[in-house]
Amino acid sequence: MTTSTPAADARAAADSEVVKQVKLHLAAGERVAAGERFAELIDRHQRRAARIAWYYLRDPSEVDEAVQDAFLKAFTHLPAFRERLLFELWFTRILVNGCLDRLKARSRRRRWMVPVGDTESEQQDRVAQQQAAGPSPEAALLEAERRAELLAEVDRLPERQRAVVLLREFEGHPTRDVAEMLELSEATVRVHLFRAIRTLRRRLDSAGWFTPMASGTEEAPA
Repeated sequence: MTTSTPAADARAAADSEVVKQVKLHLAAGERVAAGERFAELIDRHQRRAARIAWYYLRDPSEVDEAVQDAFLKAFTHLPAFRERLLFELWFTRILVNGCLDRLKARSRRRRWMVPVGDTESEQQDRVAQQQAAGPSPEAALLEAERRAELLAEVDRLPERQRAVVLLREFEGHPTRDVAEMLELSEATVRVHLFRAIRTLRRRLDSAGWFTPMASGTEEAPA
């Protein structure tokens, strides 16, 4: 079981303090001051948020919009935020749900639009080139030249399995935190993870490069 680190605990404590101050400013009608304090949370979580949104959307402009929308929604709903849940987990839930809504909207648009411009193959090549341009956040999980292939297979997973893999294995969140983000039980998260890993292994083992993404993830859930 993954446990929190002193650094993570310190970040959570810092987030909690800022959240309290922002809520006090909002309660007093001081929205400018609240926005200035909330900017500290944006600075702290923006890179991770962009990384998660990229896993889902793969479109730089849409990633930026999704992250901005998530922060705006978090700021707007902060007075109702339950402080028993860490801000990072609560915000990630908002972000993931927003990305899923965008994917559903994209799917609906594609039913009514005729594709123009790049072919699907050309789009995939461009994604691979963009991903190879710099260090990858999932570099510890796969060889750089296999990123596009693995991500394509992750995209084919059912929605919940994909979310669990991205948050648990790519982002490294403990199972209990993933359960909080997705509003699932820990047992359900483990089942989704086991099924996703099994599916990915079946599809990728023939290439001879797929390695276990985390210790213990190959065991069948209790």
